[in-house]
Amino acid sequence: MKNYIIAFLLFFSTSIFAQKVTISGTIIDTKTQKGIQGVVIKQENTTSFTETNNQGKFTIKTDENAVFLITHINYKSKKVALKNNIVVALSEKEIILDDIIITSNPLKDITQSTVILDNTKASSQPKNITDLFKEVNGFGVQKRGAYASEPVFRAFRYEQLNIQYDGASKIMNACPNRMDPITTHIIPEEIKKIELVKGPFTVRFGQNFGGIINLVSKEPNREKLGFKGSFETGYETNGNNVTTRGALQYVASKTDVLINGSYRKYGDYKDGNNTAVPSEFTTTDYSVKLGYNPTKNQRFKLSFRQSFGRDIDHAGLPMDSPYDDSYLVGLDYKINNVSNFVNSIIVKGFYSNVDHLMTNENRPNFNMVDARTNVFATTSGGKVEFTFTPNENAMLFVGLDANFINRSGNRIRTIKMMNGNPLPNPMVKIDKVWQDANVDDVGLFTELKYMFSNNTILTTGVRTDFISSSIKDPAIQMTNLYGTIDKKTEANFSGNIAVKHKFNSSQIQLAFGRGSRTASMVERYINHFSIGSDPYEYIGNPNLKPEVNNQVEFSYQKKFEKVHIGTSVFYSLIQDHITAFVNTNIPRLFMPMLQPQFTKQFINVNEATQIGFEFDIDYKATDALTFSSNIAYTKADNKEFNEPLAQIQPLTANIAAKLEKEKYWVKLNGHFVDVQNRISATFKETPSKAYTTFDVSAGVKPTKNLTIGVAVLNIFDKVYFDHLNFSFKNSNLNAGRILEPGRNITFYTKYKF
Repeated sequence: MKNYIIAFLLFFSTSIFAQKVTISGTIIDTKTQKGIQGVVIKQENTTSFTETNNQGKFTIKTDENAVFLITHINYKSKKVALKNNIVVALSEKEIILDDIIITSNPLKDITQSTVILDNTKASSQPKNITDLFKEVNGFGVQKRGAYASEPVFRAFRYEQLNIQYDGASKIMNACPNRMDPITTHIIPEEIKKIELVKGPFTVRFGQNFGGIINLVSKEPNREKLGFKGSFETGYETNGNNVTTRGALQYVASKTDVLINGSYRKYGDYKDGNNTAVPSEFTTTDYSVKLGYNPTKNQRFKLSFRQSFGRDIDHAGLPMDSPYDDSYLVGLDYKINNVSNFVNSIIVKGFYSNVDHLMTNENRPNFNMVDARTNVFATTSGGKVEFTFTPNENAMLFVGLDANFINRSGNRIRTIKMMNGNPLPNPMVKIDKVWQDANVDDVGLFTELKYMFSNNTILTTGVRTDFISSSIKDPAIQMTNLYGTIDKKTEANFSGNIAVKHKFNSSQIQLAFGRGSRTASMVERYINHFSIGSDPYEYIGNPNLKPEVNNQVEFSYQKKFEKVHIGTSVFYSLIQDHITAFVNTNIPRLFMPMLQPQFTKQFINVNEATQIGFEFDIDYKATDALTFSSNIAYTKADNKEFNEPLAQIQPLTANIAAKLEKEKYWVKLNGHFVDVQNRISATFKETPSKAYTTFDVSAGVKPTKNLTIGVAVLNIFDKVYFDHLNFSFKNSNLNAGRILEPGRNITFYTKYKF
């Protein structure tokens, strides 16, 4: 399969160089007719851009007849075809808070960042946010079932990735099995875009070990006053799945309101063998955002959202979820252009709560023992950031952020049978799961962006995190193993430096980052509990040292007349890597006669490494027809155990062809995954097979406000499973897998008013 993929990529690597011309122009303010400094003039679908000087003037070497997007953080954007000596007038806009990481100013462009834009022409509905990552190069998906899934990037997962909402807010999972990650508490259609920082290459958004995923929600469109809204619904044949969502906004001169609501009902899907896979769930979500702009350069926003999950089946876990409820409240403030020296001030605060119940009520062992685990997670925190402009070529970010996490809850087991005999008086046991644990983090950071020229940008920053962790109600198994468990404190250092340089229609970037991550609550404090990776019980280690990722990355992008290519090559040296191994000195605590008989314990190993690459290519055959492809591979090793790291996505590639007209579109997509033979013996991992799937989608826009889409997913009804997904049910240690859905026909329609 590797040869097939490489041959396909080489097919698209030929192109014709474009004829270049030099264009000069001026960008002015509509009202004052004066030049605007710091306007970005960027050629569409390329990395080619320039910026206006203090008189609003610019010069750029570009393709003939190219279209440019002209943007500035304080002005409404325009899309124009440039000609020599052109004068473009921009109108001021009111401040909004949707662009958290990426803004119009290249000084604010995060090193190694990628933006997944919301697909306005949807043909099928995502089950949750993670579905949006399926075609993103370098990403995989790890799931517990249809409801609970999370993105995996390169060798990093879980707390190794910093996943947040609107630049600071978090909803941390209460469930140790991760039945309820942040991706299950957010309406997918509510997301405008997903910003990715691929590595420890910024210090401004909390601890950053393997990358940052920022889910940016939609904001009201303040350019038109009055009411506006949309309604959308979808249906899937495989599982009889139904999705309904509505949005309504009202915008006045200084205030605005945005309300979102969503209802999803999914049934058990069938795999390619027509075998039902337990995967049903029902969710109801809503969110309300209230905005107030006292002046054009200031904005307040109060947001509140709730999510209600019901009757959730998890194919990959020993328990299911009768309910999974959460809420998140946030308050944001931003002011721009405070003075010539202070560019902006951002203040964010949030509080979230998750109430989650797990039971084995519909599982085979329910007749012997009734197990109910009600767990809770609260997360609070925020961020204050000042942006300074010491001169026209520099931008300095200084700030503080904080996250305070508490988890509590126990498992109550009612033992009804013992040794095959019913008990006349069932025994009740209480197992401490989280032991009332806290992990608190306060971070201080500063980051500098400096433009040596319009072609070269330096990014560098430093960060210190002050961590404290504790448990108030330790279990006897933990104290027997570790003695008295006192409060732990850490001071962790992170930093980054990168240089980005563009020339002609190319861009190169060399970056180095040191990301430090404190051990998670599961890794520190879980007590003889299966956490969903496999059937083993796990026990935490309160003495874990923080993990450190020393990563270097080189990236290159090139734009020809019809072809755009991009590639990244990366290497990480991971110190004090946190992993788990089977400790034969710690026997299984619950049902000790079952297999596996021993417990996995979290430990630090001295050194692990990862190395790999990502390659993308796009070929624009005509204005309407585009071909694209990407391929990614990561090789990761545990140097101390002399074996591969566990659960690494195999070599993966995507190919796509898209025909897009004003009134209709058609897209064909192929997904290729190679075998994974590099497995961890210590983790008791098993190999996985290669697979290939194809999807086709199409849509029409019969009127300005109506969109209709249809898709056929897994066209050839392929039977397959992903290497990252394990199934507890009918599993022989790690041998069980969650089979993916077979052929699925979807229908989707959206109406805007």
